[in-house]
Amino acid sequence: MAAEKISVQACIAGGGPAGMMLGFLLARAGVDVVVLEKHADFLRDFRGDTIHPSTLEIMHELGILDDFLKLPHQEAHVLKAQFGEMTMTFADFTRLPTHCQFIAFMPQWDFLNFIAKRGARYPAFKLRMRAEVTGLIEESGRITGVYAAAPDCTLEVRAQLVVGADGRHSDVREKAGLKVEEYGAPMDVLWFHLPRRPGDPEETTGRIDVGQIFIMINRGDQWQLGFVIPKGSHERIREHGLPAFRDSVAKLAPFLADRVGQLRDWEDIQLLTVRVNRLKQWYRPGLLCIGDAAHAMSPVAGVGINLAIQDAVAAANVIVAPLREGRLTDDHLRQVQKRRELPTRLTQRFQLLIQNRVIKPTQDRRLLGNGAGKFKPPLLIRLVRRFAAIRRLNARLVGIGFRPEHVMV
Repeated sequence: MAAEKISVQACIAGGGPAGMMLGFLLARAGVDVVVLEKHADFLRDFRGDTIHPSTLEIMHELGILDDFLKLPHQEAHVLKAQFGEMTMTFADFTRLPTHCQFIAFMPQWDFLNFIAKRGARYPAFKLRMRAEVTGLIEESGRITGVYAAAPDCTLEVRAQLVVGADGRHSDVREKAGLKVEEYGAPMDVLWFHLPRRPGDPEETTGRIDVGQIFIMINRGDQWQLGFVIPKGSHERIREHGLPAFRDSVAKLAPFLADRVGQLRDWEDIQLLTVRVNRLKQWYRPGLLCIGDAAHAMSPVAGVGINLAIQDAVAAANVIVAPLREGRLTDDHLRQVQKRRELPTRLTQRFQLLIQNRVIKPTQDRRLLGNGAGKFKPPLLIRLVRRFAAIRRLNARLVGIGFRPEHVMV
C-alpha cells in the first residue's frame, strides 16, 4: 500500500465528543490539527445522547448554540423517576445559572456531524475517517506521532502532541502503557428501541421497582430504552428467552405492552458493559488522554459526554499557546490532568454512591428471591423526595458538574 506522511501540531485519535470538540477548538485557535476516526461515519447508536446545560453553555460561548438547537432534539427541564408506586423529581434544572436550563436529548451522531461541519470551516482542521491508529511513534522516550491504517494507504502522522480520545477501550492508552485503576460496577445495560405513539408519556424518566431498573428516554418518534441487569447476567437472561424479556419490559412499562413484540431477535438488543475506571497518569511526554480514554464513566446521570467535553475545553485552554509557539512540555499536560482529575474523581464517587446505595441493593433483592411485595425506596431516594435543596443540588451536579469549563481560547 502507498504510504502518506502528514505533519501537524496536534494529532487526535478518536472522533468522539472529546476528540471532535478538542479538534474544533484547536483549529479555531489556529493550531494545525488532524482528527483520526476509525469508522466511516458517526452512525453508532446507544452512545451518550444527553447534551447537558454545561455543554450547551460552551456552545453559547462559541457562538453556535442557536444553530445547534435547530437540530431535532427533545428537552428535559426536570429528571423524574418512579420508585415502586412513588413518582418523584430527582433533579430540577430550571434554576441553573445557565442559558439553557434543560438537558437536550440528541443522537450523538448529529452532535458530532455538527461539530465536524463547524470545524471544516477552519483551514487548520482536518478530519480523516476510516483511519485507525495502529501504533505510536516514539523517539528518545517521547511520543512524536502515530501510524494509522486507511483504506488506500498507511499514514505516518508526526505531531508535537498526540491526544488519545478513542474511548473506554482506548488503543492509544494501551499502546502507551498507561495504567488504569478499575472501580467496578454492579450492572450492565441492555439498550433497545421501541416506537413512541400518541398518548405515551412525554417525559424522559426511569423506573425502579422490586429488583428491576428501567430507563425510558423520549427520542421523539421512538423510545430509547435501557434495561439494567446485574453485572455478568446477560447470558442467563438470554437463556430465559426473548418472550420472558418482553414480559419484563411490559410489566415495568405497561403502555409498551402492545409493541414489545417488535423485539423479534436478540440482535435488536445491544449490551453496554458498564465500567468505571480512571488512569493514574493521563499523559506521557508527547501524549495526553482525555474523555473515556482517561476515565470511563458509569451511565448513571448520563454525564460522560459532558465530562469528556469539559476535558477538551480544559485541554485546549492549556495547550493552545504552547502548541502554536512550539514549546509544549510535560508540565502543560500535567496541568490538564490536575485541572480535570478532581471533578472526575468526585463525579465517579457520586456515580458509585448511586450504584452502591440504590442500584446494587435493588438487584440484590431480586437475586436473593425477594422480588415479591412492594418496593420501598432507599433512604437516599426518600431524602431527595423530601428536600427541594437536594433536588437543586442534583441538578447542579448533573447539569453543570463539579468544575465547569469555559472557552478561553
